[in-house]
Amino acid sequence: MSHKVAIVTDSTADIPEELIRKYGIHVVPLRVLFGEEAYADGVDLTSEQFYAKLEKVSVLPTTSQPSPTDFMNIYNTLLDEDPERPIVSIHLSSGMSGTYQSALLGKSLLEREGDITVLDSKSASYGYGLLVVQAAELAEQGKSAVEIAAAVAAMQQSRKLFFLVDTLEYLQKGGRIGKAAAILGTLLNIKPILSIDEEGVIYAVEKVRGHKKAMARIIELFQQDLAGQRVNLAVGHTADPGSAIACAEQLRGHFTLNEVVYTNIGAVIGSHVGPGVIAIFMWPVPE
Repeated sequence: MSHKVAIVTDSTADIPEELIRKYGIHVVPLRVLFGEEAYADGVDLTSEQFYAKLEKVSVLPTTSQPSPTDFMNIYNTLLDEDPERPIVSIHLSSGMSGTYQSALLGKSLLEREGDITVLDSKSASYGYGLLVVQAAELAEQGKSAVEIAAAVAAMQQSRKLFFLVDTLEYLQKGGRIGKAAAILGTLLNIKPILSIDEEGVIYAVEKVRGHKKAMARIIELFQQDLAGQRVNLAVGHTADPGSAIACAEQLRGHFTLNEVVYTNIGAVIGSHVGPGVIAIFMWPVPE
């Protein structure tokens, strides 16, 4: 008898709630701290509530990863339900957070054997949320943990992502971009096109003046790899669905779109990039 693989992730995958419910994905929340107030990402604080709160505070929020015990507990719960059930656990880039390491430690704390595969997504937000959803779809089809891990690795190579931030202040204060670059970007309306490299670290692809030129350049960059292919698209936004829909419509004029997903960039990722972000994820439709 084969056992359907359980899929575990964390809240920074920014997977829409309807997809979490549809596929029974198990999500371990990170935490957002506004001073002494701590919130479980996506549990105690929605994206809309987070960005509304962010506008009113003078000190930027901080974030904390789940503990190894948090992961041990979810693995134990799943193994209690079915000791033979394999688990694939996919997490935020180790280049940005200790969450992946925490999941590995959680696995090592188990006092029983379990078929658990922990994967470093080398990405953030729906850049790996899409990997988690793909894994969950394959689990529904009865694929094994080995087959799912191989498919995730292939998809990591084929999906492309770029994002634009409204301000560099949050990345600068989080130590992810220099202060001089942040000040210069604000003064000159420079919009850095950002992405995530193969090691799972944020980097600036190019610097363009103004949002319109930046979007035109992002389209060109996607076309270099995906022109002429049927593609799936996801657009992440900071509680601003109108901007995401407008972005998708602009892309529709240049690509043959199959599935389109809109996703809120959650509180943890939002703490590091700030409001007014558009993140675009594109990947070829599997043959």
